[in-house]
Amino acid sequence: MNEVLLRNLTPSVLAILVRRGADFAAAEDAVQDALVEAVRVWPADPPRDPKGWLVTVAWRRFLDTVRADAARRRREDLVNEEPAPGPAPAADDTLRLYFLCAHPSLTPSSAVALTLRAVGGLTTRQIARAYLVPEATMAQRISRAKRTVSGLRFDQPGDVATVLRVLYLVFNEGYSGDVDLAAEAIRLTRQLAAVIDHPEVAGLLALMLLHHARRAARTAPDGSLVPLAEQDRSRWDTASIAEGVAILHAALARDRLGEFQAQAAIAALHADAPTAEETDWVQIVEWYDELAHLTDSPIVRLNRAVAVGEADGPRAGLAALAALDASLPRHTAVAAYLHERDGDLATAARLYAEAAQKAPNLAERDHLTRQAARLNARR
Repeated sequence: MNEVLLRNLTPSVLAILVRRGADFAAAEDAVQDALVEAVRVWPADPPRDPKGWLVTVAWRRFLDTVRADAARRRREDLVNEEPAPGPAPAADDTLRLYFLCAHPSLTPSSAVALTLRAVGGLTTRQIARAYLVPEATMAQRISRAKRTVSGLRFDQPGDVATVLRVLYLVFNEGYSGDVDLAAEAIRLTRQLAAVIDHPEVAGLLALMLLHHARRAARTAPDGSLVPLAEQDRSRWDTASIAEGVAILHAALARDRLGEFQAQAAIAALHADAPTAEETDWVQIVEWYDELAHLTDSPIVRLNRAVAVGEADGPRAGLAALAALDASLPRHTAVAAYLHERDGDLATAARLYAEAAQKAPNLAERDHLTRQAARLNARR
């Protein structure tokens, strides 16, 4: 069973059902039923046209649900629209589906959560982590969003800002999480940039390219994380860096600064430094100041504290960190790093060990555990 194929086909199949008149919640349930059926049937009898098979089975499941609904008589007219078995349209509907999920009837945060769950393939836990809320809270938010759009026709696409937020979070999860979605997010953002001339769309594409350029150097052969300062910069993708910088410069020249352009500018400064020691931390702090003004994000201020520690010394970084909520993700890891830079190895080792217990994934936990062990061995 090719799980990657099923995951890649899901957005297009879902979009086809929505276009044919299915409300989103019912269409999503029907597609999930079709995927379960595919897992059961395909190993023994693989179809010649997987997408067409999924469309046909999902549509039939949707019609079964409609017939059982209280509005049976009104919806039974849809039976005649059942698509015949055969090749399905080859067009990629994923980006269109992102816009449809960003429905005007939803708040931006609900639209993002719903799209990440239904189209992006992220789990409720992954989405909750991105939003810094408990998993139960996010589950309720997604359920409310589904109820809100249930029964609506998806003929009112949402705004670009919401779609950009979704693509950004999908990329972040693919870049650092358990499911590799980064390349797909870049592909969709390229499509968006080709049809929408907006500096923030360009800024997001530049940001993705600049981060993705470092992908090969982020892990050692054994799978362990390699911090930015220790990465082999010869392994960075210089073509992606050059493309990202060129796109960013064109966007910044339009003098309509947004958060994605500011983040891309920070990534570009890291990419421009021949060595970690030559990084222009003073300018990075200035860009974090711009970004904090634009977003008022606690995560931005956490990253700014690291930059301040590099530009003005670890005690200045610790002072900036002290103003932030200690429950922020990776707050303890940042504190450990700054204490190590300040020479307080005992405190740093203890904090690295605490941070390891809070790590969101196994690779990060192992990295922090090794940092604690390294400092304990030096004491």
